[in-house]
Amino acid sequence: MSTSQITFLKGHGTENDFVIVPDPDNALDLPVPVVARICDRRAGIGGDGLLHVVRSAAHPEARDMAEQAEWFMDYRNADGSVAEMCGNGVRVFARFLQRAGCVAEGDLAVATRGGVKRVHIAEDGDITVSMGRAVLSGSGVTVTVDGRSWEARNVGMGNPHAVAFVEDLAHAGKLHSVPPFSPRSVYPDGVNIEFVADRGPRHVAMRVHERGSGETRSCGTGACAVAVAAARRDGVDPAKTGVPVTYTVDLPGGTLVITEYPDGGIDMTGPAVIVAEGVLDTAWLETVIG
Repeated sequence: MSTSQITFLKGHGTENDFVIVPDPDNALDLPVPVVARICDRRAGIGGDGLLHVVRSAAHPEARDMAEQAEWFMDYRNADGSVAEMCGNGVRVFARFLQRAGCVAEGDLAVATRGGVKRVHIAEDGDITVSMGRAVLSGSGVTVTVDGRSWEARNVGMGNPHAVAFVEDLAHAGKLHSVPPFSPRSVYPDGVNIEFVADRGPRHVAMRVHERGSGETRSCGTGACAVAVAAARRDGVDPAKTGVPVTYTVDLPGGTLVITEYPDGGIDMTGPAVIVAEGVLDTAWLETVIG
């Protein structure tokens, strides 16, 4: 490590929690074992993922986005693997930038591996992220848990999702490990799997197994994928009706509001909270590297 101490913060969006590591100049080396140890809930700080905060111009994966977005969300899953996007993570990322005085209420852009995301910080505290467009594939999978099977819709939100509609969320099981799905070839790099139950008109509830993290309290891209899949199932595809459609999505950690527009754009609105700040002792992290 390049310093004796590393500043970190802890935040969450609808209880999808993250360790935030500010590193504007991309000076820190954060290998997979280090990220995994930081996110470990017993041996580390604990989190569903890590938000590495870097100026776009300083990161080789984001330099071509620097003119559009000053800041890059270098997102890592809890196991240390790299991920394209995290919807709840973007909101928490924006809240950190606001807390740090880098941005104010209003509009900003955040670079991610899933592209540049437009963000709005409202006066009431909620944060809206323009999540881009969903990519729907005809290549779905069959998900099986405890002898029950469901056809799951393939929805891309900058990262892969398989959305299965179930009668009871308890049918998803414990979700500690990846629910079996086939054919495996549809998602060669793994997938986030959502189980969805109806709660009312344009109102659903979901549980999710996130790739690289296990079951989480919330998943922003997953909530968007669920809303898109529900709109197609319900026959209210905005591209066909010409009318925006909004779904309320209940997750174990809270509620997100998802709106899809006729042009395919998707907005996600919800809270984001910073709960703590501290320092990591790199002497401890050195023991992880060996």
